[in-house]
Amino acid sequence: MPVTVTFVRHGESFDNLKEIWAGWKDAPLSDLGRKQAAAVGSYFSTTKFHTIYTSPLLRANATAQAIHAHQQEPFPPFILSPKLREQTFGEAEGNTWVNASPEDLHKSLDQLYAMGIYPQSVYYTRDGKFPGAESLNELAARTEEAIAECVIPHLRSGEDVHVALVSHGLCISELVAALLRLDPDSNRDTSYRGLLNTAWTRVTVSIKGNGPYSEGVPLDVQVTHVNIADHLKNIALTSGPNEDSEARKFFGGGGQTANATQSDDSDKDRQKL
Repeated sequence: MPVTVTFVRHGESFDNLKEIWAGWKDAPLSDLGRKQAAAVGSYFSTTKFHTIYTSPLLRANATAQAIHAHQQEPFPPFILSPKLREQTFGEAEGNTWVNASPEDLHKSLDQLYAMGIYPQSVYYTRDGKFPGAESLNELAARTEEAIAECVIPHLRSGEDVHVALVSHGLCISELVAALLRLDPDSNRDTSYRGLLNTAWTRVTVSIKGNGPYSEGVPLDVQVTHVNIADHLKNIALTSGPNEDSEARKFFGGGGQTANATQSDDSDKDRQKL
């Protein structure tokens, strides 16, 4: 039986308004973010989730709580998973997001770090990262562990279930990629990046041939919905910088981060997403 996975990005946070490096930095939802969370919760009130998994970071947890509160009784289990946290940017967190390269600023990376400047160009490759941070490839490895914990057990049950994973823009893009890598026939040429706050993306996962699940068995993974935000039609998308700003696109999983999938020849599968 198929497992349906609905990924939901968190609502707008106060850090989204500041354009700073904020991966594990734990800012709550903004006033608008709370309205967005309530809207997505109401939107899913007629969708029965078997389990709701969420990043423990405040912005995702509060969004997941809003979805959970609108579910019908009996309420689904509500599980916090640290593996669903956003990519961490290490010592850069809390510092201003800078769209520049060391060459543009005429200094070395070490000199820029000493000045509290952390250029986004470090993430043009999948192995690039700030001190104490995660690279995209390290985030990808973590999302594979998240899929093993939050999705695969439901395949083993053999039941037709629908689970929600409430997370973050960069993390969700890698979670979808992790699922697609489990299907040898999947289409990995489409980008699932640039998610709006509280937009949802849906994937169905089943076993090829409809046999029982066992480790290593090929899966059939289908992406059916991407970046859906119908629930926001009467609510602003953002109360801060324009939603098309480079920083907003970056933390939604888009912007120059998307280019990193084309600049690292060491991982052909991950390049394609």
